Amino acid sequence: MSRRHWIAALAIVAATALILLAMGRSPICECGEIKLWVGEVHGPDNSQHLADWYVPSHIIHGFIFCGIAWWWMRDKPVGYRFALAVLTESLWELLENSPLIINRYREATAAFGYSGDAVINSVADVGWMALGFWIARRLGLWRTAAIAVAFELLTLWVIRDNLTLNVVMLIWPIDGIREWQAGL
Repeated sequence: MSRRHWIAALAIVAATALILLAMGRSPICECGEIKLWVGEVHGPDNSQHLADWYVPSHIIHGFIFCGIAWWWMRDKPVGYRFALAVLTESLWELLENSPLIINRYREATAAFGYSGDAVINSVADVGWMALGFWIARRLGLWRTAAIAVAFELLTLWVIRDNLTLNVVMLIWPIDGIREWQAGL
């Protein structure tokens, strides 16, 4: 991958962080700490640190973006496709931290106290997506798909949530799923 593609990807991430700060997002957890891992999904530290149970979803984003970019733009350099994936994930992080999506999570999902991500978490999420992109590029379709299914099943089992349910509940909320996710 060329140096200019790496620079473009890093510039996109930096711009995303600056926009999130301008949107009023906290740079780090309001607790004042930076943790590598937070395992409590419904606690105040979720989506505030470097890694949490939603990391597998962001890695799967990378799998998906790598596959789509290869399918639609295989004639473009991998660096171009990677920078586009970083841009796409960054745009999602901006949208995810907008009042529109924060309120949607509160209304439609079991994320009752969700108030958005800390900037460090959003930047890390883009990094996890980037890792997923490179894993997918290296492993190919079938091994990547197997990992994605394993991630979806693991997070479904451990936290009653995953990328699939997240999308379903944002687009078309189902009361039974919300109740199950809340442990009711």
